[in-house]
Amino acid sequence: MRRLPRAPFGLLALLLAATSSPAADPLDKTDARVAKLTAAIDKHLTAYWSAKKVTPAADADDAEYCRRVYLDLIGRIPRVSESRAFADDASPTKRAALVNKLLRTAAFVDNFRSGRRAGCLPRRTTPQTFFQGQLFEQYLQRKFARNAPLDEIAREVLAAPLGRIQNAGGMRFIQPASQTADAQAIANFYQANEAKPENLAASVSRIFLGAKLECAQCHDHPFNSYSRDQFWQLAAFFGELSPPLGVRTDAGPNFPHAEAIRIAIPGTPRSVTATFFDGTEPEWSADRSPRKELADWVTSPRNPYFARNLANRIWAHFLGTGIVDPVDEPGDANPPSHPELLRDLALALADSGFDQRVVIRAVTASKAYTRTSRQTDPSQANPRHFARVSVRGLTSNQIYDSFLAATGQRANAQRAQGFFNPNDPTGAAAFSTQFARGTGKATEAETSILQALLLMNGQPTANETSLDKSSTLAAVVDAPFLDTPKRVEALFLSALARKPTADEAQKFTSYVERGGPSGDKDKALADVFWVLLNSTEFLFNH
Repeated sequence: MRRLPRAPFGLLALLLAATSSPAADPLDKTDARVAKLTAAIDKHLTAYWSAKKVTPAADADDAEYCRRVYLDLIGRIPRVSESRAFADDASPTKRAALVNKLLRTAAFVDNFRSGRRAGCLPRRTTPQTFFQGQLFEQYLQRKFARNAPLDEIAREVLAAPLGRIQNAGGMRFIQPASQTADAQAIANFYQANEAKPENLAASVSRIFLGAKLECAQCHDHPFNSYSRDQFWQLAAFFGELSPPLGVRTDAGPNFPHAEAIRIAIPGTPRSVTATFFDGTEPEWSADRSPRKELADWVTSPRNPYFARNLANRIWAHFLGTGIVDPVDEPGDANPPSHPELLRDLALALADSGFDQRVVIRAVTASKAYTRTSRQTDPSQANPRHFARVSVRGLTSNQIYDSFLAATGQRANAQRAQGFFNPNDPTGAAAFSTQFARGTGKATEAETSILQALLLMNGQPTANETSLDKSSTLAAVVDAPFLDTPKRVEALFLSALARKPTADEAQKFTSYVERGGPSGDKDKALADVFWVLLNSTEFLFNH
């Protein structure tokens, strides 16, 4: 059987090579903040478990923790060399060191820019929304690459200078005020919301305040105390973008310096004045636009919603369930499960200058995050006890990037910048299409027949489980110093980032030694790799 040419050091690169990381930045300056917050998290949860008679799960072993933190921080499973390096590290501080290393990587920036884009812009379903999303992701990438504070990003988006709005072909197009990359990217946030005050009010309240206000657009909120007036008072800050909906005192979207903005409530004879979400009124200035007033209030220490919302979203990203859950729906009907914990997370985030890495480092070191996902006691069943880590379905990006890591591939340069060919059936687009989660919760992810068929019979899997095409199989099959159990172990490390259990090792080794149905050991190893890539375990973060 013809196989790919073997590079003399291919196997060593797969099994033994150490990874390098970019030059370190001064994360150590936040060590004291991180330690204080970690201690506060553990204190709150330990007291809660004791009061509720909850028995927390056991600690996760190194393999479970390593896979989890790779997925959460950089969006893929660790490669074999990375798994082995972590397992062989005897340092008692290796978990914190791993988190710090990953926080310094470009892959962390890529992963978080993609996640934040998904939370800010609609799902990319058309060529236009693909392009909007790519530009906005690149903007976030530039901000995260220099660790820009989250409040800085919020201010820039909310207060961005915009040019004229043009109507063409039944659509509204927003011209950026300048041709800088940031200005063009941020304009796409407004474009994605069609420059409509009501759409922007719904998006801004959800993204920056953690409140799903769209239910109050036509009537008072049925479950929370949000009123219809509150919704349109927030929308009025964006009235300058759509004069037909508002009562204007200035000359149009290029002249946003009205002393006050009022907006008509559709279907009623009433109008309301722009008012902050907490009920306070802006102190209007002739040289400041309404959106700048809103940006200052959103990111102000006197705004109780912004820091809590961001802290809750960070917590939900790593634990699978928010302290307020769903994260977009705080209010009377959905109070936080651990209010004191959320308060401390929010305070720490604000005190750090909205440096998300402080909260990330503390959360990943906490007793909540370092527990196993396996339920060992009935008291652990409720995910809001945070007594074990919730099992979460991987996003389409995580599945694709983990598939690349498992099979020894690298993403191309365009993919690393957020671009990919939507018509390529063998690349990211296939995974993006079939594994798109929509708005569903990660802890409620479900697999489908089409997803299963892609992994079972799709071209990517066919290529990477072929003895003629797979570099991973080539390295494992041809390794002269590996016996069958070690070959099976290498495939487990490649696909699942762990060694097989004793029972798994016995069954799979026996299968390979028999040569499977064909009597060919090499083909049997390909079968093992196919099974692992198609396992439920591969598709979930746990």
